[in-house]
Amino acid sequence: MSALDHKIDFAVVLSVKNANPNGDPLNGNRPRQNYDGHGEISDVAIKRKIRNRLQDMGEAVFVQSNDRKDDEYGSLRERADANAELNKILKSKTSSSDEFARVACEAWVDVRSFGQVFAFKSSDKGAGVSVGVRGPVSIHTATSIQPIDITSMQITKSVNSEPGKDRGSDTMGMKHRVDYGLYVFYGSINTQLAEKTGFSNEDAEKLKQALVTLFENDASSARPDGSMEVHKVYWWEHASKLGQYSSAKVHRSLVIKARSEEPKAFEDYAVELYPLEGLQVEVIDGI
Repeated sequence: MSALDHKIDFAVVLSVKNANPNGDPLNGNRPRQNYDGHGEISDVAIKRKIRNRLQDMGEAVFVQSNDRKDDEYGSLRERADANAELNKILKSKTSSSDEFARVACEAWVDVRSFGQVFAFKSSDKGAGVSVGVRGPVSIHTATSIQPIDITSMQITKSVNSEPGKDRGSDTMGMKHRVDYGLYVFYGSINTQLAEKTGFSNEDAEKLKQALVTLFENDASSARPDGSMEVHKVYWWEHASKLGQYSSAKVHRSLVIKARSEEPKAFEDYAVELYPLEGLQVEVIDGI
């Protein structure tokens, strides 16, 4: 596979209805908001969903969630040790950081996409390592177009976790949801970093597919099936490595405004895409 030979920018427009898209553990797991009241979904949460989709597509992923892992390893160190080439480098006293990074990028799509910090202490199985890989794919925090309304409800626990105790119906908790919000996030793929990690044109296509299907197989109590939806993916492919325009200018060419004071659906927003001379954009509907 050849490394990516042209710059790419992208944007994803998604909606949230009666769901908690990204709870803040420092704020009672309420949906994240900025100081202006607009909803937020962290770039870390978005990358987690992309990794999950790439896993579903059969790709090898290094940073796997414990509840979704497709191997028997319980830590990143164990997963790295299981790679024969990396294990050899880890045991070598004259190991090369560049060689370690090259092997890791070849092995796992998320490493060559987002980068990774490998910081392992020395152990009986091998030496320690501290290697940083910068990935070519950068993703912004998703932000809602309008300030969001959050509904909170009190819930109770009516079963016992341990035997010999009274029924725990008095155990209280809170559950929060966004009534409705339209969010957008942006991203870019840097060709210079793609050359270093080996991120290819084929990897870019896999990333695009993951963005279109971002919430497939992602249901939970906080995010029931159908409560989060990708409406549009905008994919700009430049004609050169540096690109005809800056990412900021490309991202600004997408303008979304509410048509009413209290929008409740995607159709309540006006989406305008201003053309940039010489730059083609692919607009993909969510499935």
